[in-house]
Amino acid sequence: MEVNFWYGLLNSLAPMNLLYCFLGAILGTIVGVLPGLGPTATMAMLLPITYYLDPTGSIIMLAGIFYGAMYGGSVTSILLNVPGEASSVLTAVDGYQMTKQGRAGEALAISAIGSFIAGTAAIVVLQLLAPPLADFGLRFGPPEYVALMLFCFTTLIAVSGKRMSKGILMALVGMFIACIGLDPMSGRQRMTFGSVNLMRGLDVVPVLMGLFGVSEVIASAGEGLLTIYKGSRGKLIPRGEEMKKGLWASLRGTVIGIVFGILPGMMPSVISFIAYDAEQKISKNPEKFGKGAIEGVASVEASNNAAAEAGLIPLLSLGIPTNAACALLFAAFMMYGLQPGPMLFTQHGEMAWTVIASMYVGNVILVILNLPLVGIWARMATIPYRYLGPITLAICFIGAFSVRNTMFDVWTMVLFGVLGLIMKKYQWPAAPLILGFILGAQLERNFRASMQMSAGSPAIFFTRPITVVFLVLTVVVLLFSLRTKVSAFIKASAVDE
Repeated sequence: MEVNFWYGLLNSLAPMNLLYCFLGAILGTIVGVLPGLGPTATMAMLLPITYYLDPTGSIIMLAGIFYGAMYGGSVTSILLNVPGEASSVLTAVDGYQMTKQGRAGEALAISAIGSFIAGTAAIVVLQLLAPPLADFGLRFGPPEYVALMLFCFTTLIAVSGKRMSKGILMALVGMFIACIGLDPMSGRQRMTFGSVNLMRGLDVVPVLMGLFGVSEVIASAGEGLLTIYKGSRGKLIPRGEEMKKGLWASLRGTVIGIVFGILPGMMPSVISFIAYDAEQKISKNPEKFGKGAIEGVASVEASNNAAAEAGLIPLLSLGIPTNAACALLFAAFMMYGLQPGPMLFTQHGEMAWTVIASMYVGNVILVILNLPLVGIWARMATIPYRYLGPITLAICFIGAFSVRNTMFDVWTMVLFGVLGLIMKKYQWPAAPLILGFILGAQLERNFRASMQMSAGSPAIFFTRPITVVFLVLTVVVLLFSLRTKVSAFIKASAVDE
């Protein structure tokens, strides 16, 4: 295997393959900056460009587009509070606060560095441990996913702010909204009121762009904001203690992203909530999260990049695409008559190892490409808001429309923009609503499938080892979190007295 990898690395450094990797990374970053165009949409848009390349060059360019788009999505989240995809929601929470404090450069830099660490580590795991890890992922059935979803809901405590009851209620609202459309099991209409558009359900991108981006622009305009930040740009790269905290958070986020990213159906957006929650729990100053904690940005960016690339493990080793972006890569392989799976390394070993090695090269290209751009991106925060606000709104409208090419999504974004403005005024957290929206559909589908498997008996959740482990973890984490909340409340009461 080692000889094959070094051969693949030399092949990936061939001038044309290097060019394809560079072009993929830069195109992915540029297009990925636009809200609404996450990695999957970016790859789909740019897929025709690769038709004219040889199979190896095509896959290398698509892989470059993949991780370029992952980084590009963090730029507008940090600078404008406009997450272009669900996995960037929590990047916006602390990243935008850092921008308002004149620390946009630090946030963008740690995002690039964390993405590099996560991407490189995920590829190392892909190279060394792909088959056994992929086999572990295959052991997950509907009951295991129900327990896993319940475990994911424990992150509500971290993103609910001071009032946990508000966070729980907003998560329930998100789950309710996720029910709009067609029943996933029977295909019956639910809460569609005869609307064809509602039959398709609500897409997460217009919802989150409305809750975060549109509401932020309207609120800032109402407050008469002149610029997001007025003053010097500050440090462009974190140093000292801030760099240390960012690097450790990136490493922890990387581990979480890889562990959960190998599971089919576990989206980077959900994994980013788990990483953020874990980071807040181990922090000595959890109250800083949501107010510009560099660890919040680092852990989220590292986890969603690691998760996205960890999805390549079951794709290449077993031929199973675990998310939409991997499904596009799978389609690209099949387009050239290549079947991902165990035989890929036997029948097309040269190409397979060249693609894997090119991912190392691509991550290096990405960090070299984006770190020098940090200063240029950071200048956006000093643009007068009378110009930046309308530009941000225009980007949001374009992004919402581009998801499904329908004005219905634009009006959905506007509606949730108004809702987000009301929530800001009365201090209701938006992140739990997004978490409930994302997890609600998965939880319902897997719970109902589990009930069908067991003929309606709930005992199925207590007789499968992996399910029991996650249920126990859920209880332990909840007890620990509640204990921490109670302790913080008691301390705050003592200080007030």
